[in-house]
Amino acid sequence: MKVVIAGAGAVGSSIGRELLANGHEVLLVDTKPEVVTRSGLRGVKWLIGDACELAVLKEAHLESVDVLVAATGDDKANLVVSLLAKSEFGVGRTVARVNNPKNDWLFDESWGVDVAVSTPRIMTALVEEAVETGDLVRLLTLRSGRTTLVEFTVPAGHWTEGRRLGSVSWPVDVAVVAVIRDTRPITPSDDDVMEVGDELFFLASEEAEARLRDILVPEEERQARAARRTRRDAVRDQAEQSPAAPQSEEAAG
Repeated sequence: MKVVIAGAGAVGSSIGRELLANGHEVLLVDTKPEVVTRSGLRGVKWLIGDACELAVLKEAHLESVDVLVAATGDDKANLVVSLLAKSEFGVGRTVARVNNPKNDWLFDESWGVDVAVSTPRIMTALVEEAVETGDLVRLLTLRSGRTTLVEFTVPAGHWTEGRRLGSVSWPVDVAVVAVIRDTRPITPSDDDVMEVGDELFFLASEEAEARLRDILVPEEERQARAARRTRRDAVRDQAEQSPAAPQSEEAAG
C-alpha cells in the first residue's frame, strides 16, 4: 500500500515508522529539511515542501497513492491537504489528525476527510484498515488491557456475508457494539444481515479476541499475515539497530 503522510513531526513520524515496519510504502512531506535526519527513519521517501500547495502534492504523485494522512500540528493545514487530496487527486482514503477538539466538527466529507482522529496509534490502525478488509484490526485497549475494541470489514465471499448477526455463535466475552454501512452507523440487532463492506465493531476480552480472530479470519490468511508480521519485525529490528541515515540517502522528490 502506498501512503503519503503530510507532516513529519512526532505524530507523522510515528505513523510512518509503524506503516514502514508493516511493509507499506511511505512518503513523508514536510516543510523542514532537518526532519529528514532528525526522524531517524530509514526506508521512507521524503519530499520537502508545503503539502498545502498543489504543486507539492503533484510532485508526490498523489493520484497513485492509496491513503493520504494529514498529520500536521495545524488543523487548517490538515483540512486543506485532505480537501486537495480528494478533490484534485481522487485519493481513496484520507485520515486527518484533529489537534483542537473544538475543530472536530469541521473534519467531515465536505472537507475531504474520511476519518478524523487524534491518537496516532488509532490513525495507524485506520490507515491499514483501508486495505486490510477481512482482518481483525485492534483499535483500542480498555481497562488496563483487559478489553479491546476491534473492527472487521466483511470481504466479498466471506462466510458472514448474508448471515444474520444473531445466527452466529460469537465467542463468550464478545459483544457486537456497532455496524457501519455506507458511512452510516447502525445499532446492531440479531436480525441485521451482514453485507459486503460492513464494518463490524466488537468489544472483547483479549482471550476472546483471539477466538474471534479464529472464526473470522481463515487459517491460511492468518498464516500469511503471520509471515508478514515476521518480516515486519525483522525490518523494525534492523531499523532500530541501524544509525540514522544521512539526508542524501533519505531525501527523495
